[in-house]
Amino acid sequence: MKKNLILVFFLVLSLGLNAQTAKEDIFADVHRSASNYYAYPEPGNVKLTPAPVGYKPFYISTYHRHGSRFLIESEDYTSPMQIFQKADSLGKLTPLGKKVKADLQVMAQMSTGRLGELTPLGAIQHAGVAKRMYTNFPEIFKGNAKIDARSTIVIRCILSMMNECMQLRAMNPAIEVKSDASEHDMYYMNYSDKGLTKLRKQPKVEATLKKFRDEHTHPERLMTSLFTDADYVKSNVKADKLMEVLFKVASNMQSHKGQTSIDLYPLFTKEECYDLWQVQNLGWYVNYGPSPLTEGKMPYLEANLLENFLNSADTCVVNKGNGATMRFGHEVCVLPLAALMELGNTNRIINNPDSLANEWRNYDIFMMASNIQWVFYRKPGDKDILVKALLNEHEVSLPVKSALAPYYHWKDIEVYYRNKLAKFRQN
Repeated sequence: MKKNLILVFFLVLSLGLNAQTAKEDIFADVHRSASNYYAYPEPGNVKLTPAPVGYKPFYISTYHRHGSRFLIESEDYTSPMQIFQKADSLGKLTPLGKKVKADLQVMAQMSTGRLGELTPLGAIQHAGVAKRMYTNFPEIFKGNAKIDARSTIVIRCILSMMNECMQLRAMNPAIEVKSDASEHDMYYMNYSDKGLTKLRKQPKVEATLKKFRDEHTHPERLMTSLFTDADYVKSNVKADKLMEVLFKVASNMQSHKGQTSIDLYPLFTKEECYDLWQVQNLGWYVNYGPSPLTEGKMPYLEANLLENFLNSADTCVVNKGNGATMRFGHEVCVLPLAALMELGNTNRIINNPDSLANEWRNYDIFMMASNIQWVFYRKPGDKDILVKALLNEHEVSLPVKSALAPYYHWKDIEVYYRNKLAKFRQN
């Protein structure tokens, strides 16, 4: 026993020493710096922990973010394009600046009439998620499994839902799918709590975010590469704003894989990508995560959604059939929901913005097509129900003790979450 403990200790120590920092992550794959624009990385050969003897999956409850999409605002393309057009007319662009202007023109034209819409890659992502769900948990989708699929009323979410449902039906035509996208469900599918969001406007919050942004935004090198006249830039260009919008466009180009070969990431050094990601990482943590700056309350934006998970599971657990409850929405729901559920380290409290990057990383939580899955198991002749959680198809811990982790007793999980919601609503 003592030898086993020593082996475990050194294994943990070894893993800790070999774990990559966020900077190393991004230097290895700069696409991670895209934050919410990061295209869903297929999980590969993930080994899921076998269920305890005799237990079989019978129900799955999920929330999925829509897949890769076009940028939402036309100004993301047109505002920098206008800056480059004016500078070009005055002979102030470098050859690289001229190329960027042309690339922005192509993207502005490609996005016309498609702002915010799902890209072909987004459809592929959701078909892949559905296929792996079916493959990982075939017992859930066997026979005339009942699928209740709901989406927010946004077209990219509806199409994401339809792509997953079509994939499931392709694998088992006997599956019974009921799908809906209605304002009726928006109170839990994408709720906005004005009381909680006011916390973001506190002077200390805004000051902290601005200070961190100013410390990590350095557009000087980029401007020199794009414009021939530093004095012109100083008088006519808001360099930091231009850098940010160009990085936004560059980040989302991975959503258009298969549509265009344009790549704007080479505009930025890896160090710049890491710095700009850090700004975004802090912003997401403060505005939607468990940040002390917003009193750790932002995860409760999804109190209604968590309650829907609990109520839906209660209904399905007493049924003898098999099936799924699937919900399709946005990253602004996935992030606070994951933190509210305390999946893995998503609810970690970090006081120092400078240490956030290596303790909490947004690209692990809510990339395009990100998803949360609760998988339920039962054993014949036993009333005990087990549940495990997956975040982006990887097993994660839940906030109760279990000798069977990553499997947890449903009765313990439900009591924990209902007490947590009740305590919040009493305050």
